[in-house]
Amino acid sequence: MSTRDIRELKKEYDQKCITVEEAARLIRDGDSIEMGYSVMFPRAFDAALAARKDELDHVVVRNGVLFDASRVLETGGPFEWQTWHASSDVRRAIERGTANHIPIKFSEMPRYMAENLAVDAVIFTTAEMDRHGYFNFGLDGSHFLREAKKAKTVILEVNPSQPRVYGRCESEIHLDDVDYIVEVEAHPLVEATERAFGDIDCKIAELVVERMKDGSTLQLGIGALPGAVGDVIAQSSLKDLGVHTELYVDSFMRIAKAGKITGRKKTLDVGRQVYAFLAGTQELYDFVEDNPEFMTAPVDYVNAVSIIAQQRRMVSINTALHVNLRGEVSSETVGMRHISGAGGQMDFALGSYLAPEGMSFICLHASHVDKNGKRTSNIVPAFETGTIVTMPAPTTNYVVTEYGIVNLKGKSTAERARALISIAHPEFRDELTRQAMERGVWRA
Repeated sequence: MSTRDIRELKKEYDQKCITVEEAARLIRDGDSIEMGYSVMFPRAFDAALAARKDELDHVVVRNGVLFDASRVLETGGPFEWQTWHASSDVRRAIERGTANHIPIKFSEMPRYMAENLAVDAVIFTTAEMDRHGYFNFGLDGSHFLREAKKAKTVILEVNPSQPRVYGRCESEIHLDDVDYIVEVEAHPLVEATERAFGDIDCKIAELVVERMKDGSTLQLGIGALPGAVGDVIAQSSLKDLGVHTELYVDSFMRIAKAGKITGRKKTLDVGRQVYAFLAGTQELYDFVEDNPEFMTAPVDYVNAVSIIAQQRRMVSINTALHVNLRGEVSSETVGMRHISGAGGQMDFALGSYLAPEGMSFICLHASHVDKNGKRTSNIVPAFETGTIVTMPAPTTNYVVTEYGIVNLKGKSTAERARALISIAHPEFRDELTRQAMERGVWRA
């Protein structure tokens, strides 16, 4: 590969270039295709494929953590959308019956690709080809190269505005391994802005950060809470923090710009901020471009329990929808209504607890107020029928609400129930106690 000069590479590149309409016509009835992930979404191809809706009967389209608006998703019809992790537009499509979810542990996704899935075509976005013939997709090094190796056809949508971030491995694909190239006009990546966080999120963040030590390595989940955690850490006295996280978001950038992240104390990948995929604002994309401090890596490395467990003072901070009185955690569904996905929550909870001086936190608001003003408790006696248990009871370490923090490790079912009720919204504590007694969780 490296023996060819740029002129030879450019000639081969030009031979592989096709229009986006020609690329869309490569997809045939019965195909299963992978189409981007997170902010790496092939917008032009998506529109061109949706325009073929009257020519096709059935095509399976797989994607995960969709931030862009997708015409294929909205079209429905011949397109069966399958998601690795549901986001807002996909949730609505699931409710319409035009999409469905693939239950996964994100760390196992490369193996699913290799062993369990037919991939007729893979389409993802990359930065422009470099002088060695490589296309970088370092904002998401989680699994794209593994997808490309499995796929019968590999199509790249090249966006000159896409930042380059180099990785531990598998953050580039070579021209030799690409079948077709679609050039599009330079356009900014979609911005995955943080949800606004409020006083409750800040209170929860303070309770978590109080327990952190210098030299901790961080993993943050998705949602408003990571933003609050970032702000609290940025204003704290903590120092020499590291990053080893599935998803890298703007709150990490704020911690880094506050001088709190050095990575000097990490056990593995010293000095590097490690992630599987990244999503955030344009400021974040500018911050990571060609920045040697950052390292993307395959998700079966980043999310591997055995790797996480080697990081001294590993701290995992994730959110949940509900926690029941046994300490089981639900982060994916409310009954049969789908909300998100399992991602790497359980892997990071397991790995962080096993790490030397490690801790795992599950954070949630004690209650929820719906659009009609009705308040319900997020600490529940039992889950609604159909609810997915994202984390079993033995895995749960710390649970945090705005009313306090409890460690469930080593506690009996009765002790767990009492501890969780103590951090529930005061309005629901008596009822939770009554139900716990009725269910035989403990006796007065």
